Amino acid sequence: MQKSFLLNLSKNQIKCSRYKSNLESLKDRIRNGPALQEFIQTEPVSQDWSQYEGKLKREKGEDGRLRLPPWLKRTIPTGKNFSRIKEQLRDLNLHTVCEEARCPNIGECWGGGEHGTATATIMLLGDTCTRGCRFCSVKTSRAPPMPDVNEPDNTAKAIVSWGLDYVVLTSVDRDDLPDGGSNHFANTVKKIKERNSDILVECLVPDFRGDLEQVKIIAESGLDVYAHNVETVEALTPHVRDRRAKYRQSLSTLKAAKDFNSNLITKSSIMLGLGETDYEVEQTLKDLREHGVDCVTLGQYMQPTKRHLKVVEYVTPAKFGQWEKVGKEMGFLYVASGPLVRSSYKAGEFFIAGILKNRKSTTI
Repeated sequence: MQKSFLLNLSKNQIKCSRYKSNLESLKDRIRNGPALQEFIQTEPVSQDWSQYEGKLKREKGEDGRLRLPPWLKRTIPTGKNFSRIKEQLRDLNLHTVCEEARCPNIGECWGGGEHGTATATIMLLGDTCTRGCRFCSVKTSRAPPMPDVNEPDNTAKAIVSWGLDYVVLTSVDRDDLPDGGSNHFANTVKKIKERNSDILVECLVPDFRGDLEQVKIIAESGLDVYAHNVETVEALTPHVRDRRAKYRQSLSTLKAAKDFNSNLITKSSIMLGLGETDYEVEQTLKDLREHGVDCVTLGQYMQPTKRHLKVVEYVTPAKFGQWEKVGKEMGFLYVASGPLVRSSYKAGEFFIAGILKNRKSTTI
């Protein structure tokens, strides 16, 4: 008995030693891990933008639309998963931000791309938002239909049937609901985890009007990644986002999520090309780090319809690469920065899933 006890004690000591060693090396492995391009680049892209004849930036007072540069023109692939996912979404009365926000990556994410792994970002609480941000094409109303009570079950059923490792749940803003839809989110997370506890769940949530009690409900629901997008720099926030969305309010919800659950990975996203300065972008990244945000994505703003804000500037891939470097130097666990990067683009999900799995593997 004593020999067995000593043997188990020795094994636990070895595990503890390995655990400490793994924790020390985890940060280095994440930072030195694969870059975004290793996930999404399928063919060489020329870095010589001098061949592009169009303008990349509208000058002050100009009102015309900029011509789309070559790095934003792409053939969107489809795969065997694309039709299957679309059919299931319709059958279960589910919505995706991929469709509603006219995301340019929908074919690759739904079709699985070269990796053959399908990803869809489910949009909870219906397809009608109570806010009217000037960059977003999701339809709006002061009084949207009430949420579908079967949506949490239907969402869990669909996600498990797709065999995904990582899923993103997002939603429209529901200022008409007393809790902003936080309990609906939490219930959906719980239903997914009940069916398959190994599925990693990210919730890309609204700001809940700054109500931190609603943030707490989601932070303690069993999710793995808490995401909320600041969308743009502080100076442009009143011009770009709905008047109820405030830059500092968004930062406070991200910090609160980490305060409520220190095990969460927190994440945010910034759109470039709306007229922001380099100084403002750098300050936004600093603000996110100061509020405990772990992961950040930067992508090109694309005007969804003629009714929405015009693009002020098409940022070059080289410049996006510079911001990726800056973000990594600031200490973000993960930075995805590129013209077609979106907050829930699948390459980021693969990478963040790797972070979470590494964390689990180092737990005794």
